[in-house]
Amino acid sequence: MTQHVPTRQLRFFLTAPSPCPYLPGRQERKVFAHLPLLDGALVNDALTQGGFRRSQNIAYRPACEGCSACVSARIPVADYRPSRSERRILARNAGVRRHFVEAEATVEQFELLRRYLNARHAGGGMADMSWADYVAMVEDSAVRTSVVEYREPSQDDGPGDLTACALVDRLGDGLSLVYSFYDPSQARRSLGAFMILDHLRQAAEARLPYVYLGYWVKGSRKMDYKSRFSPLEVLAQDGWRRLDAPSPQDPGAA
Repeated sequence: MTQHVPTRQLRFFLTAPSPCPYLPGRQERKVFAHLPLLDGALVNDALTQGGFRRSQNIAYRPACEGCSACVSARIPVADYRPSRSERRILARNAGVRRHFVEAEATVEQFELLRRYLNARHAGGGMADMSWADYVAMVEDSAVRTSVVEYREPSQDDGPGDLTACALVDRLGDGLSLVYSFYDPSQARRSLGAFMILDHLRQAAEARLPYVYLGYWVKGSRKMDYKSRFSPLEVLAQDGWRRLDAPSPQDPGAA
């Protein structure tokens, strides 16, 4: 049975051109819409499957003139088998404890985010994020969302030191990683990859078919890590397909 998605209540807008954060010398534009308070989760599900991403109560996707480098990417959970290097990442972080918390911002999370941004993305668009900005990112939502905290083992009855965080949406067909960050002093542990691998485990336990990773941008050092997860599905003009599979529209396709 096809579920009705009330997209007629959405109004879509187009941003002005601005410098692309992923590919030097290019301009980016986005089409976006405000998610409704009523049926927001249902609308977000449909838009995510169609290549949109969520930021607070806004769903957006690239609409760049003459460029289609940004493509939505997701991992099919049932077909995924961790590589040898990924098994090593899981082993290195075997002691980390996962905690699900409500989508409420904390000072501890924000301090970790600031350390992460200062070390990893000092010149990025989020470099000047304030406490109020972080509260809005976490709490302004009309969808099913939560924060997953990753903590070190505690030596007492306390929760343990916070080492990584992920803001995650629960979709009808999977988990969507909205934003994640970690302690930059622990970069050798590959905590970013670990969080993706852990969400694959969570999705498998919940019998959800996909983990959505946002956009993969071929040629961008910031985004190329997503292509290391295999199999990976990307959204093409003819629908979702495996990254290493030719599209029916490709000249070389059978």
